[in-house]
This record gives sequence, C-alpha cells and structure tokens, in this order.
Amino acid sequence: MHPHIAKLYQSAKKSHKLIIGLMSGTSLDGLDVALCKVSGQGMQTKIDVLAFDTVDYDDDYKQKIKQVFAKRECDLELVTLLNPWIGKLHGTMVKQCLAKWQVPAEDIDVIASHGQTIYHCPKSQHQHDDFNHGTLQIGDSDHLAVTTGITTIGDFRQKHIAAGGEGAPLAVYGDYLFFTSHQENRILLNMGGIANLTFLPKSADTNAVFSSDIGPGNTIMDAYVQTHFAPLHYDKDSLIAKQGVINTSLLEVLCNDAFFDLAFPKTTGPEVFNLAYLTNAQAISNTLDISHYDVMATLNRFSALMIAKAINQCSEQLFDIAVYASGGGIHNPLLMEHILSLCPPLSEVKNTQALGIDPDAKEAVLFAILANECLAGGQSRFGNAEQGIPYVTMGKISFAD
Repeated sequence: MHPHIAKLYQSAKKSHKLIIGLMSGTSLDGLDVALCKVSGQGMQTKIDVLAFDTVDYDDDYKQKIKQVFAKRECDLELVTLLNPWIGKLHGTMVKQCLAKWQVPAEDIDVIASHGQTIYHCPKSQHQHDDFNHGTLQIGDSDHLAVTTGITTIGDFRQKHIAAGGEGAPLAVYGDYLFFTSHQENRILLNMGGIANLTFLPKSADTNAVFSSDIGPGNTIMDAYVQTHFAPLHYDKDSLIAKQGVINTSLLEVLCNDAFFDLAFPKTTGPEVFNLAYLTNAQAISNTLDISHYDVMATLNRFSALMIAKAINQCSEQLFDIAVYASGGGIHNPLLMEHILSLCPPLSEVKNTQALGIDPDAKEAVLFAILANECLAGGQSRFGNAEQGIPYVTMGKISFAD
C-alpha cells in the first residue's frame, strides 16, 4: 500500500479528525478558513469549529479574477495561469491561519477546498442541446496540497453534475446531516452573492428535502456599489440603500425573469444576475436616470422579494417553521427587515449561531463535512435524485508530494 493511502486510511479511521474547510464565494471578498474537529459520519456527524478566519483578498486578486469571472468570453491563457496561482495563494493563506492559531500542519488530516467559481452554466441557462449542466471552479488542489504539505480534497461539484445534479447548491448535504431537527421544520437560508436555501422537514424524510438557488443575494448590489461608490465594496449597514426610494417600475421588471418561474430545484449565478441585467431592466422600465441611491434601494427590495417568495413557498401549510440565515446578507439590516416583513408566518429570522455555527463560517464548515463524508461516510445513504440531490461521494484527493 502506498504510504499516502495508508495515511489516508488511518485518518479515515480516527474517532475525531481535524479538517480545514475553505470557501471562496462569488462575492470575492476573501477566503473563509474554518478549522473543524469532526467526528462520526452521516446523521451522526458532530462538528466543533475550533477556529475561523476570513483572509481578505487584496485588489490584485479581485482584479485578476474579475477578468474571467462569470464571462462567456475571456482570456484562456489567464484562466490556465490562475488555476495553479489561486491554489498556491489559498495554500499560503491556510499556512498563515495555522501559524496564527499555533496549529502544526501535521496535525491536520485534510483540507476541504471549494475553489473559486468562475463560471456556472446549468442547461436551463446555456440551452445548448448537445451539452448538459456545467460549472468551473479554479484553484488547483494539487498546488494547495503541495504548498501546505496537507492532503487536500477539492473539486466537489463535478461528481454532483456527473450523477445528474446541477453542481449546486451542495449545501444541502451538510445541512441535512448536521442541521436536521425532529423538533421543527427548518429552512437554512444562505445569502451570499447568490441566495439559496435548504428545506429540512422535521420528519427527516429525504424525499421532502430539497435545496435550490433563489436568485440574487448581494451580487448585483455589491457590483453596483463597487462601480458607483468606489472605493466601497458593499453597502455597509445598508447606509446607501436607506437613502433611496424603491422604484416600483424598475422593481417589476427586475422580478420578471424566466428563472423565477422555474420549479425548485434550480441554480443560477452572476452570469445571469449582474449589472447588464440591471441595465437592461432600467432600459425597459425607462429608469436609467434615477439616482444611484434609488437603484440601491430597489435592488435591496428585489433580493428580499425573491428570497421571501421562496421562503413563503416552502412554508405553505406549515405552522412550525424556523429560518436560520447565513452569508453576507445577514449583515445587511435593510435586507433582513424586508425579508421579515414579506414573510407573515415568521416572527423572526435567526442566524445559524443559534445552532452552534458561526453564520460567516457555515459554508466553509459544510465543505469540511463533505470531506469527512469522502473519507469516512458511505454507511448511510442520503439522496433524492428527483430533487437534484444524487447520492454521491464528492471530492478529488490530492496528496502533498
């Protein structure tokens, strides 16, 4: 047996494993790094987040990624060069976190790396008859493993597509294994660049579980702020949107897209919901001359309307349902206020801290769960192919040397 396989076998047998989960989302704000102590597998999974940090990306990173991010046409040479470059950079960031936390690299069993999504194209979006769903994440896990000296599991989304899914949202697997409760029906709402949710019935019936993208979370708002309110990167504390007035004509056009009529589950991305989408909506609604503040107020309401529509759809005929939110959107008070006002069944929207997981760390933690399933799972089957949740073991393993 190769020593790498033997070491991996020993890690898989451990009662507790140390796994670093990494998440770099479409907001491009930084790399989320979560050090997790993981035990069990399947529905017996237990997680203790020992440390968490977000390592901010500098302007150089953002400028490089934006040249290829969510673009149908871009420089193939740059994509090729960025793939190893991001892997090495993420590896360096992990080493910085380990040094800060005073944790030796040899204590870590594996790193779980999501990579950096640069293009997501489900069939409903690309509409090419000869092709099925597709998605691309760069940040090569071999380079990350060699840089850190730690075995790395990455490229999770490809197996999901190979088995018939759309490659997203993958949160449903970790959400079901870790957050299912027999005491209440739950919605796990994540508001990153794109908003998505997972519905978890208290029956734990996998046939009723589903996860779906909803539409824009922060993606258009962030892009608009970066364009018209530089050097700001986002609308901190909703200060910009609060100064504007919602334009109902623009809002109506923004909400009128075929994606919103698709049944759950469905996926999308900044390839669809971007500044070009906004400009087109403004042209149709004759609102190109309204103030930037009014645009931000309207975009805020737009995201909230689509999120609330999805929550209300999941909540029909249910009297005991709780929503637990995560992602950057939880820090946007106006967005949260709108969502609550648009969801009459809810008296509050909590965040995942109430369930023991830092809401900013949740996505990174979920990839640590997927890595644990890759190593030690398989004893209990979870999936629902009709809801776009194929039963699969995800992740490709990269050794450090």
